[in-house]
Amino acid sequence: QVQLVESGGGLVQPGGSLRLSCAASGFLGSVDAMTWYRQAPGKERELVARITMLGGSTNYADSVKGRFTISRDSAKNTVYLRMDSLKPEDTAVYYCRARITLTDYWGQGTQVTVSS
Repeated sequence: QVQLVESGGGLVQPGGSLRLSCAASGFLGSVDAMTWYRQAPGKERELVARITMLGGSTNYADSVKGRFTISRDSAKNTVYLRMDSLKPEDTAVYYCRARITLTDYWGQGTQVTVSS
């Protein structure tokens, strides 16, 4: 059974930093790509950043470019999201999605709150 376990969320002041992690386990084969999404209260879920596990190609939402950095450890099937210069509007539940053999799997989400 495929599991995605996210960690690293929490409460941080504006301008602060957090690093999220998402580890995938319980499958054979390889992860094609991993993506971070977020969903704020009353808003639709939106893509934050995506990375391919083999080549490391990345793409970001315009709202986080220059502030967030996605990276991966392919050997550990783990993706990270380094978030700097956090703003109150970054407050949301952050979800990890993994594409494994053409099937998408989701984590349970981790809360990020940016507030003074």
